[in-house]
Amino acid sequence: MSKKITLFLSDLSGGGAEKVFVNLAHGLLDLGYNIDFVLARAVGPYIRQLDEKINLIDLKSTKLLLSLPKLHQYLKQANSSLIISGLEDTNLIALCAKLSVNNNTPLIVTVHNALTHEIRHSNSLKRKLVPYLLPFFYSMVDAVVAVSNGVSSDLQKLGVKDNKIQVIYNPIVNSKLLSKASSEILHPWFSKKAKVPVILGVGRLTEQKDFRTLLRAFALVLKEKTCRLMILGEGSELTNLVELGEYLGLSLNKDFCFPGFTQNPYAYMSQASMLVLSSKWEGFGNVLVEAMAVGTPVVATDCNYGPNEILVDGEYGELVPVENPQEMSLAILRTLEMPCPRDRLQARALDFSEKIIAQKYIQLASKFSPDLSAKI
Repeated sequence: MSKKITLFLSDLSGGGAEKVFVNLAHGLLDLGYNIDFVLARAVGPYIRQLDEKINLIDLKSTKLLLSLPKLHQYLKQANSSLIISGLEDTNLIALCAKLSVNNNTPLIVTVHNALTHEIRHSNSLKRKLVPYLLPFFYSMVDAVVAVSNGVSSDLQKLGVKDNKIQVIYNPIVNSKLLSKASSEILHPWFSKKAKVPVILGVGRLTEQKDFRTLLRAFALVLKEKTCRLMILGEGSELTNLVELGEYLGLSLNKDFCFPGFTQNPYAYMSQASMLVLSSKWEGFGNVLVEAMAVGTPVVATDCNYGPNEILVDGEYGELVPVENPQEMSLAILRTLEMPCPRDRLQARALDFSEKIIAQKYIQLASKFSPDLSAKI
């Protein structure tokens, strides 16, 4: 009989951690495990990406806290061999539910961002306080997965014991990604007649992603080379970014554009001349691996944390200082002139495949539930 693994999240909105969990679910499914994907509220664009063999369970809770009694009831009946949760608030709810059931099912919580940076930049009192409570709560889980070595160090700064932490990179590359990358794009910038290079940014339009710096860098690049900038994503910074672009003398929808969120950024990545990650901080940097998987060159800020580890100190793409448009523009120009070979980028991206990462989770879980490892 196949073992059951439960994944728990608040929802499947369009964030990086949510996409990672969908990929992890598929990787574990391919290894032969039964998957219960439990959501406090079954909303979000990534729900449509779940394989029909995955059992989606909707706790129908209007707020995450209200899902606690329902998750308690689920865990009493589920007979799972492993629980994996992600993101701080969700991790705490998962832990409370597990403790209330008082069973021995291993719980692995995952941390996807640099929490010390979130403390510094958040205006929410809860966001500033919760990370300081993590050493106490995480002492009661079986393992804490940090998605990069940098995130691991960050957790240790907050007081989480290093013997609880295991670094496992994000599962990014799969056959669906590669298949979607070949989809047709109707945007005129990618028509067969279009010859102008397109620089791509992908992510939520927030302070963290710092698309302001990318816009400033692009304005400098435009003085040297004809090209275009497209940024995929939604967020609170949209109006400010459009105003900044126009202030810099750029023409909206001619020099730069914001098409919004898309379920398939991979098709854009595969046809773009390069992808730029301009973040002030990251936990990992999923979009770098996604672009590399389709053979597209990348430039990234050397931010805490993730890009340096993915690009191996700049071996697979240039790393530039945070909030430095001048250096970013020079790196973009150099990469357009001499991109990293496509086959090298794709070979590196395979290190972050669904199957490899799913196996790492099982290897970790087998320390607490040895019978889980029998399927590998």
